[in-house]
Amino acid sequence: MEKDPTSGIGKRRAAAKQDGAAAYQQRRKEIAIAAARVFNQRGLQGTTISAVADELSIDRASLYYYISCKEELFDEVIREASEENVAIARRIQASNESPRDKLRALISGLMESYGKHYPLLYIYIRENLSHVGAKRSKWARQMKKINRDYDDAVISIIEEGYADGSFRNLGSAKIVAYGILGMINWSNRWFRPAEYTETALEVGQTYADLIIGGLDSGKAVTARKASAAAAKSKPASRGKAKP
Repeated sequence: MEKDPTSGIGKRRAAAKQDGAAAYQQRRKEIAIAAARVFNQRGLQGTTISAVADELSIDRASLYYYISCKEELFDEVIREASEENVAIARRIQASNESPRDKLRALISGLMESYGKHYPLLYIYIRENLSHVGAKRSKWARQMKKINRDYDDAVISIIEEGYADGSFRNLGSAKIVAYGILGMINWSNRWFRPAEYTETALEVGQTYADLIIGGLDSGKAVTARKASAAAAKSKPASRGKAKP
């Protein structure tokens, strides 16, 4: 892991991050985007601060004002994007939409996020969290929890679809959920936004049609209509009659 060239720059960087000035944060985002291109070409291990500086056409010392090392930049961007995805998944899971609509929104949203943050999240998918160094162990633990939280949201939606009969019970909800996520995550091997006329969202919508088509029991609409009809025909309670 590369160190700051001087402690003075480290102190200035810490103060600037704490201040949270818009211009400073915007520059960090620009650096993250440039670093993503280098990460994608060389991988995390093969990337150096010098390579990121060259990509930005600035000197290495200037870069240290914004980041202390390549791992800090990579880890921070990945964690923020992943936390955003989990928050979205939880909102979808907790909504009053049908399981089919929840699953569609989740699949489309995850693929759209991969496009939005391209290629950072794809690089993360290829990383082995069990091989990170001791200094990144806290980050690795955070990411493992974020991954579990996202998995749990998908599993919950599958279980909900099983419970109301809208999804065919194909087996363990966990296995089905992992299969869905594996399918979407495999897009890291082929999807490059600049090379496709379809957007990431459109790819996600295609995946959603394919997956939901396989899960759909055909009972979803019938079940909802029956439930609505039963609610309308149920007599209103008039309270207990007095003796």
